[in-house]
Amino acid sequence: MTSNDAAPKGAAPRPDLDAYLARIGWTGERRADAATLRSLHLAHMYGIPFENLEPLGGAAPSLALPDLEAKLVRGGRGGYCYEHNTLLAAVLEAFGFGVTRLAARVVLGAEGAVRPRTHMLLLVDVPGEPGPYVADVGFGAGGALLEPVPLVADTEFRDATRRHRLVHRPHRGPLELWVLQAYEEDAWTDQYAFTLEPFEAPDFEVINWHIATNPRSPFSHLLYIQRTTPDAHLALSGRHLVETRTDGSRKERELSGREEIVRVLTDDFGIAVPDGAPLDAPDAPTG
Repeated sequence: MTSNDAAPKGAAPRPDLDAYLARIGWTGERRADAATLRSLHLAHMYGIPFENLEPLGGAAPSLALPDLEAKLVRGGRGGYCYEHNTLLAAVLEAFGFGVTRLAARVVLGAEGAVRPRTHMLLLVDVPGEPGPYVADVGFGAGGALLEPVPLVADTEFRDATRRHRLVHRPHRGPLELWVLQAYEEDAWTDQYAFTLEPFEAPDFEVINWHIATNPRSPFSHLLYIQRTTPDAHLALSGRHLVETRTDGSRKERELSGREEIVRVLTDDFGIAVPDGAPLDAPDAPTG
């Protein structure tokens, strides 16, 4: 933390903006407007990978800002949704944006099953804009947002190399249900569903612990690493590596073992792998 970023006693810690912006390679003017929000979001997506090494080892990662900065900003590591979006929320608030933390049900791949609301995303108020934006730098999937999109229904948005839209769906609750869709393989695909009910930091502490330590959580038994670049999206599930280029071409292969996994995480995903990291996943639970 730089000296001018020190927080008053009893206040929430302020992010080290210099270190964070250097980590993601962002050099713009620090102001709260839509262009800044989009460019920060995109730089974060390109700059910090998605990974679940702590949950794979049975531990819930800390969501305290100093710990997030030590890991994601200074430590050459990545994280999953609670880490990424907690860090981005602190940065956006320091820039002067208004941020509301939300929770979503992931519907991608659910095949009709009802999942709990365990994904974290952000609703961002931008000074001078008519409505808020949906921001999310922590969704570990090829259909993730690259740039934030306005909270507007039934409108297609092109965010960098991807296409998204938000739609409404009927449900039993009192608040409108929003669904984020990505255009993939010539069709709109649901990614996750959410309402605008605010969630607070203690809510995500509980959710984070559940997702990291529950033996039925995929993050606790499967190595899951993602990285997005301007040209491609890389995804590693266990030992299965998939590279999807922005032109739609795809390459897949199986990694041979721990030595190759470490090399790929280091060279291709840009992750500083800790000594003794649990890269060989245990058997998934059954039943």
